Amino acid sequence: MSIRGDRLGQDSTPVTPSLLRDWPLPAPGKDKYSRGTVLVIGGGRTTPGAALLAGTAALRAGAGKLILAVAESVAVQVGVALPECGVTGLPETPDGSVTGEGLQKISLSLQHADSILVGPGLDDLDLAEELLSRLLEHEESVNMPQGSSRPTVILDAYALAGLVKIEQKLEPWRGRLILTPNLGEAKILLGRDPKDLEADVASMAQRFDAVVSCQGVIARPPGNPPASTDRWKITTGYGGLGTSGSGDVLAGAIAGLRARGTSSAQAACWGTHLHAAAADRLASKLGPLGFLARELADELPALMLELNT
Repeated sequence: MSIRGDRLGQDSTPVTPSLLRDWPLPAPGKDKYSRGTVLVIGGGRTTPGAALLAGTAALRAGAGKLILAVAESVAVQVGVALPECGVTGLPETPDGSVTGEGLQKISLSLQHADSILVGPGLDDLDLAEELLSRLLEHEESVNMPQGSSRPTVILDAYALAGLVKIEQKLEPWRGRLILTPNLGEAKILLGRDPKDLEADVASMAQRFDAVVSCQGVIARPPGNPPASTDRWKITTGYGGLGTSGSGDVLAGAIAGLRARGTSSAQAACWGTHLHAAAADRLASKLGPLGFLARELADELPALMLELNT
């Protein structure tokens, strides 16, 4: 059987505290610059909270610096709501949706970020597609400083729907993508309803040459030589995770961990486990339903300490 068949047919490795302790996060470093910079692009006029949730989670996951690029009509309010971030206002439509224009305003951030999260708070599919296309064009036009590497790109929410439409242009991002679809977004990426989630997540990882985290299943594309495993499954988490903004927290946590210097697969496994374990903590304190997405991020530092010592 081919490597492809072996990889897609393999059993998932359970993500347990023991596995994570044997896969430790990078040391804290000496200062904020050593823990990386996250750039979040999203936050339309009616959905600025999504970018705030993702950015907060990135910082709670240990990222050193955070920049939020949101609709210009809400940029000041976002900066006041999260004073730990830098904020840039992006051009928007009369209805307040972020467009693909004005990327020169964040040109330096695009060059110097360690991870770029696109999607939280985008609210127009066509504009999301346009934004992704322009980000790819911008990247191809920029010469990176000597010795620096291209950032990892994390796509969430409406950016995932746009991904399918620009698949033929995706080559510059292949190998450094992380995708965080929910089941509805997975349906768009697959072009059908998910059937066997573990096999489907592995298929998406291979198709887009990306690490994929979906509903507690994580997969990366098969490597050469093959790794011991390319697929993992989270073993914890409460139904209360199905609440508004929860996905933004997950994507932000993964972006923050990736910026710190983890691999993409490690960031996805750690981030997805922490997200689920945070729900366990809140469920034990507040009940299995009714906790808020923003409360998930507050649980991340203590959980990392417990797992990384």
